[in-house]
Amino acid sequence: MKIGLFFGSFNPVHTGHMIIANFMATQTDLDQVWLVVSPQNPLKPKTSLANDHDRLHLVTLAIGDNPNLRPSNIEFTLPKPSYTIDTLVYLKEKYPEKKFVLIMGGDNLGTLHKWKNYEILLRDYEIYLYKRPSYDVGEFGAHPNVHHFEAPMLDISATYIRQCLQDGKPVQYLVPDAVFEYLEGCTLYRG
Repeated sequence: MKIGLFFGSFNPVHTGHMIIANFMATQTDLDQVWLVVSPQNPLKPKTSLANDHDRLHLVTLAIGDNPNLRPSNIEFTLPKPSYTIDTLVYLKEKYPEKKFVLIMGGDNLGTLHKWKNYEILLRDYEIYLYKRPSYDVGEFGAHPNVHHFEAPMLDISATYIRQCLQDGKPVQYLVPDAVFEYLEGCTLYRG
């Protein structure tokens, strides 16, 4: 089984994330995509992150009953900050029968040289890259393990959604319906 790992803060998960995840699960050779909720990205500040379990719950709501997608809390029990290579090594040991592929945006590939053990990532794992407008994929764009896909893109950011919620503005259609309903009934992201 070939599993695509779509890492993210998902703070909160939004429609853009879901379009990419579903595209990769249905329009490529992947059997399933796992949305891996990252407790802490070492290249980003943790200050604006909602609780790990709240973000996982929103991802679970967003996925609903889609059999092609799965929420993952695999990094919750690993040392922090979360390094992709450590997670991949752990998953390879835990699920030796599965082949794991990294899903990432073109903007991330341009900064891959800052990642822990990026040479091993490129050597040992395939990377399924969805192109991001106006981002240079850098020197690794032509690497034989990097595969480019034209996934449909929405220009939505979790930062914008959090600001809307903070300001009491609606986020319907920016997030999946189940996520919208949940956020309407709680104080998450409302300061």
